[in-house]
Amino acid sequence: MLSYLPLLTGLAYLGAGISLALGFFHAHARLRYLGAAFGFGAMLAHAAILWFSMATPLGWDVNFLNSLSLAAWMIVVVMLLGSMGFRNLEAGIIAFPGAALVVWLQWLAAPPPMMLGRLSPMLELHVFSSLLAYSLLSIAALNAILVAAQDYMLRHPRPLRRLELLPPLSTVEKIMFRLILSGWLLLSLSLLTGLVYIDDLMAQHLAHKTVLSVLSWLLFGLLLGGRWWFGWRGRKAVNWALAAMATLALAYFGSRLVLEVILDRSWSGPAESLARMLVI
Repeated sequence: MLSYLPLLTGLAYLGAGISLALGFFHAHARLRYLGAAFGFGAMLAHAAILWFSMATPLGWDVNFLNSLSLAAWMIVVVMLLGSMGFRNLEAGIIAFPGAALVVWLQWLAAPPPMMLGRLSPMLELHVFSSLLAYSLLSIAALNAILVAAQDYMLRHPRPLRRLELLPPLSTVEKIMFRLILSGWLLLSLSLLTGLVYIDDLMAQHLAHKTVLSVLSWLLFGLLLGGRWWFGWRGRKAVNWALAAMATLALAYFGSRLVLEVILDRSWSGPAESLARMLVI
């Protein structure tokens, strides 16, 4: 049964995404509840997959696909916890199929292990704040897409009935900016705790990751400043949020994809060096 758990988990995630999509396009509340139930069940199964994949007698296996799967799981958890009132669940139309794809990649591919040993409390704080910041800002980016879709539907009244199940556009924007603010503060903490440990950026292959992370932090900060001082909203806010999130995604996973998967270069070194490479 355990060998088929990733397959079933991915199917449950797909069922959740499809149910939410149908519930949205047909303004059917029960389909949204069904999607939430599928998503919650898939999230629990995904947690079990992560445990069996990452927890080994030698330590935590944090290879590229395991790390990507952990990030996808945290995104799903944050989204579900933030939608306990079944409002703003439509972000799952994108998040759930994405999580299904990651679970299946983790199941089918077999990248070389990368073991992570014991970490200092400060570095544990760095890793946790980094992953949580990435999850919150990812959900904010999904909300930005929802804002763009809602704005389009308001300008084209034929599909207006689809808005019945959504909160008002102003509420969705407020949720997006609250997520961005929370994620930006955690990203600030992540950068501060990570930079303390960096002795040689080039030797640790961290220069590009640090530059992209700082650039994303600046973009999100400018977006928050634009909202506070100039009242940015709508398409301008959406474009800034998506650009900042794309930069952060490149910082977190782009270089690891190139080095570990495309160039097939395995990382090695002390646990703290590996942890810094993983998330900064």
